[in-house]
Amino acid sequence: MIDLVKEVREYAEANYEKGGWDVIVECWSDEDIAEVIVGAKTKLGAIRKISPIVEVFADRQAEADSYRDY
Repeated sequence: MIDLVKEVREYAEANYEKGGWDVIVECWSDEDIAEVIVGAKTKLGAIRKISPIVEVFADRQAEADSYRDY
């Protein structure tokens, strides 16, 4: 599990600028990541498990950004 958490964190860092992953890097502990990816057996599986949460962060940021023009 520790290896998968590390791989998810590395993926998040590599995709920091792509919607939502910055929240994982900046705000999530390894324990938080581990809790979400329970049951994953591969890096891709772990990323698929956490991606829906990342998408929520990205959506919230996009909505907040839409108000900057006003």
